[in-house]
Parts: sequence; structure tokens; C-alpha cells
Amino acid sequence: MPPDSTHCCVHSQGFTPVVVLTGAMTVVCFAFVRNPPGAGVEAAVARTSADDARLAPAPEPELRGEPAKMTNPYRMDSFLWRIHGVSALLVIPQFAFATYGLIWLIANQHISAGIAGGIVAASQIVGALGRMVVGGLSDRLGSRVGLLRVVAIAAVVFVAAIALLSLSPKPIIASVVFILASAVSVADNGLAFASVAEAAGPRWSGKAMGTQNTGQFAMSAILGPGFGALITVFGYPLSFAFVAAAPLLSLGIIPKHDIDRIT
Repeated sequence: MPPDSTHCCVHSQGFTPVVVLTGAMTVVCFAFVRNPPGAGVEAAVARTSADDARLAPAPEPELRGEPAKMTNPYRMDSFLWRIHGVSALLVIPQFAFATYGLIWLIANQHISAGIAGGIVAASQIVGALGRMVVGGLSDRLGSRVGLLRVVAIAAVVFVAAIALLSLSPKPIIASVVFILASAVSVADNGLAFASVAEAAGPRWSGKAMGTQNTGQFAMSAILGPGFGALITVFGYPLSFAFVAAAPLLSLGIIPKHDIDRIT
């Protein structure tokens, strides 16, 4: 078999599980995922014939301005635009660690590849648990943007710590700080996503959440080669100092109060 054919076969075998898995998930989505009932369903069954005898008919509601389904939350205030901007800035540390964290641990802190891989894996687990903790805390406190501000401050502190640690190898301290910094860098995602859905309302939440993800992925696409270029020119300490400026800038954009157009 020619070398090119072998190469194609290897890639095809690696591609097959992805096709099978995504195909299976497609079938599951078609079988079980359903849209929620319309908002008027519960109201329609709320009254009975006995109620009609006691209650006078309700007056027709007045339409003020645009219908709910036509009201564009992006035109009502700057809240959604500000959350999108904040999220685009806060995703910079996340993808800096995700893309170059392993290399930083090996090349800058002189940690072996196997141990560095374990540290990165631990940071992902801690980050996943941290998202749940932060999300639950925001429910209890009744505030998304207040906690988002705390996360942004923590991101500035931890990314700056990574920049300082880049000046000289301190493997043990660097490992602990890297895990905490990586966890903090992903803690804002759930807060911002929930905040966007609440502020957009039920009619616009799909578009708003899609816009949210698009902005973050666009920033992450730029960050990969961009941060690599920074490291090449300035080295790790100054490059991470630049990254720390992103959550610092976000502090001036985070709204002061939450907006909830769902409840």
C-alpha cells in the first residue's frame, strides 16, 4: 500500500469514532429534546366553569410599545453588550492557560512532561468543580454580576502571580498557583452565560447566548497565535503581564446590577 494510502487510513480510523459519537447524539437529541410548552398553556387551564360564575371577565390587556417577542433587549440598554465584552476579555486568561499552560510548566518551570500533564488535568477538574460552586453561590446571593466582579479581580491577581513566577522556576509553588489560576479563569463562564440568558429574556436568549459564544470563540482564535507571538518577542513574564491586563480592563465594563427579563 502506498504511504499516502496508509496515512489516509490512519486518519480515517481516528475520524470514525467522532462520526459515530456525533451521530448517536443526534439521534438522542431528536428522540428526547423538546421545546418547552408555550407561555400561554398554563394560563389557559387556570380557570374553570365554576370560576367563570364568580369572576368577571378580565379586561383585554393594553399593548404598550412593541410586542414581547419583538422587543430587542440589545436596544433597551447596554447590559448585554457589556457582558459580551467582559466575557471576551475574561476568556483571554482561560485560553492562555489552556493553550500554553502545559508548555509553560515544562519549559519555564522545568517540570517533567508527565507531571505537567497531571497538573493540567487537575486544573481542569478543579475548574469544573469551581464552576458549580460559583454558580450555586450566585443563586444564593441573588447576583451574577457582583460575583463576576469578584472573579475578575481574582483573575488579575492569579495571572499576575503567574507572570511573577515566570521570572524564576519555583515548580511546587507554580503548580499550585497554576491550578488555582486555571480554575479562576473558567469561573466566569457560567455566571456570564446565565446573566446573558436572563437579560435577553425567553424570546431572545438563543440569539444572545449564540452571540456570547461567538465572541468568546473569536477571541480564543486570535489568542492562540497572538499569545505565541508575545512569548516569542517578550518572553513569559511580560506576556502573562499583558494577559493580566484583560481582566483588569473588564472591571470597568461589568454592569453594576443584574437584569432579569425572564422572572
